[in-house]
Amino acid sequence: MTHNRPYIWQEPSWPQFRWDSAVLLKFLGDCRFQQGSLLTQMRELGFEVQQQARAEVLIEEALKTSEIEGERLDPNAVRSSVARRLGLPSAGIPEVGSQHADGIVEILLDATMNHEHELTADRLFGWHAALFPTGYSGIHKILVAGWRDDRDGPMRVVSGPIGREKVHYEAPPADGLESEMNKFCSWWEKSRNKMDGILRSGLAHQWFVAIHPFEDGNGRIARTLTDMALSQDENLSTRFYSLSSQIMVERDEYYKVLERTNKRDGDITEWLQWFLECMSLAILHSNKLLSNVMQKARFWKRHIHTDLNNRQRKAINRMLEAGPGGFEGGMRNRKYASMTHISRATAQRELADLVSKGILRQNPGGGRSANYDLIWEDINTDILFGRPRLNGPAVPVK
Repeated sequence: MTHNRPYIWQEPSWPQFRWDSAVLLKFLGDCRFQQGSLLTQMRELGFEVQQQARAEVLIEEALKTSEIEGERLDPNAVRSSVARRLGLPSAGIPEVGSQHADGIVEILLDATMNHEHELTADRLFGWHAALFPTGYSGIHKILVAGWRDDRDGPMRVVSGPIGREKVHYEAPPADGLESEMNKFCSWWEKSRNKMDGILRSGLAHQWFVAIHPFEDGNGRIARTLTDMALSQDENLSTRFYSLSSQIMVERDEYYKVLERTNKRDGDITEWLQWFLECMSLAILHSNKLLSNVMQKARFWKRHIHTDLNNRQRKAINRMLEAGPGGFEGGMRNRKYASMTHISRATAQRELADLVSKGILRQNPGGGRSANYDLIWEDINTDILFGRPRLNGPAVPVK
């Protein structure tokens, strides 16, 4: 088979990588700024809120890293699996069992919660077994918890109809995989604290994909390793942004830049630049992902001393979870009574009490049946930092 240029692993210098630090400097700086800003903001929150944020990010990561590969998991199954493993309240979450959902959640948690543990072949085999609990990928039986053996020919990444396939990449031969992975795992352990942690996570991702050591699941495990490397860099077992969520948005370019990099001579500058830009966008996206959690935190911090009963708290949480405009038709007497299992007369009194305490206000119109909403502009005032956030970062009140 001929190529315009050899694959990256056919280069005499393999697996030595190089990049242009001057090109990457700005992108790495932007990424570090976004990362630092987010982590500073999250440290302001209590443990319970951090756990809620962690769960939302974990759910998003599990769904999106699977979707990148064309596998759509049941969101309820993922949410249920996350709630069980993190010991979070599961009220209102349908009990949906799924081995595939459990598997991806399990490996993501192992990578981050146990990021200090050594990366070994056996650990990677365990992750692979969790991803393919039945021993099948779709309808095809695959070799699970072991390096691929190429029994059906070289490992190739292809697209297009049968008979007219386009080969995007051919991975190193199976007979050298043990040696390849020994080098990778050895580098993983030795490189910690010896190179920038974000660049290390991007390099690990590209290197693992280039080796392609498994019959299937290489992308998901590469992204899991990226999460693990970022946890090591941040020294946190909790993730507050989902890289896979942003990769899914840019999936076509993700595959293209990896393909171009894997046909080069070891220069991975383009890949690292793309990776840094993607990570910056992922952190910015996390602000949207976590906005619901943050709104709840702000609200309850503001009303920590407000006298409310459990029924009122339940209704408020439901409205916070729905978000601005998300509670269709507003909160009406009938909805409140049904939700809290009380009479309409009591519901009316409790709604009026919430209005008097500056929590709800009556929406305009509504005819004979009044409806209410939370005062969102008060909730979105950044009281965590002492004053409203306008354009740019909040400034603490001295």
